[in-house]
Amino acid sequence: MKEWLTIATEYAVLLIDSMALLVIVVGTIECFIGGIRVMYASATGHEKRDVWLRYGRWLVAGLTFQLAADIIETSIAPSWKDIGQVAAIALIRTFLNFCLERDLSEIREQQSAQAKPAP
Repeated sequence: MKEWLTIATEYAVLLIDSMALLVIVVGTIECFIGGIRVMYASATGHEKRDVWLRYGRWLVAGLTFQLAADIIETSIAPSWKDIGQVAAIALIRTFLNFCLERDLSEIREQQSAQAKPAP
């Protein structure tokens, strides 16, 4: 039973890591194309921020998937050293995710403040 659970967990981690990779690659391609378009289309700062805001959302999604895979992976980690490495990776990804979310929130607040008409 334990062997079957280990195999299922390894496949789940592989699948989730693949999904994270796909999300990050798609987001990066979209950002690259959007960035090129914005550079040549006399874009305003608002359009440039929108490209980076969308990219940040893709990265947050990818990091969230990777963190989920790390959490699942700890369930089959054979040693404390492996668990410590996964914990360190999870901590770094969580910190990056927190920073990205904070930056995205600040940009949203700025955009909302700019969108409100002056009294």
